[in-house]
Amino acid sequence: MFNRFKPTWMIESIYDLTAEDIQAQGIKIILTDLDNTLIAWNNPNGTPKLREWLKKMNEAHIPVVVVSNNNHRRVKKALRTFNLPFVSRAMKPFVRGINTAKRRFELKESEIVLVGDQLITDIAAANNANIRSILVKPLVESDAWNTRINRFFEKIIKQKLIKQNDLKAKWGHSLDD
Repeated sequence: MFNRFKPTWMIESIYDLTAEDIQAQGIKIILTDLDNTLIAWNNPNGTPKLREWLKKMNEAHIPVVVVSNNNHRRVKKALRTFNLPFVSRAMKPFVRGINTAKRRFELKESEIVLVGDQLITDIAAANNANIRSILVKPLVESDAWNTRINRFFEKIIKQKLIKQNDLKAKWGHSLDD
């Protein structure tokens, strides 16, 4: 039951993810959640660290595509300075958004990874779509009101996964950790 929430990897931040790690795994595209994964939900302008990470992925020819449950207008506004492609209304944990991105970029499941900060939406969606996933620590401690409910249940799921040795108790800093 809890295996559907088990991530492939677990690292502290999306910014710890290197092009070398991605390429070594045969991954050709990074799908990422928006709020609290790529940008803090309450800071849509991002950080210099984000801009540097996006530059490195671009230089390595690794596309970064946002797959968000937010509406089109919200995602477009949040990404206006980053010039990133996106899929809005992804309906995670369902596979709609992931399948849209997969078709758009004509990739195999083995070539895709989804990065997200929530087990219940992001990691479950990746597992449902049969792609690899990376769980990251949320960028900020606070959440939008609608995410707080997920966080409550996520604590229970995390405890079960840790107890089953299916989830690390500490955050890594690379895919090898």
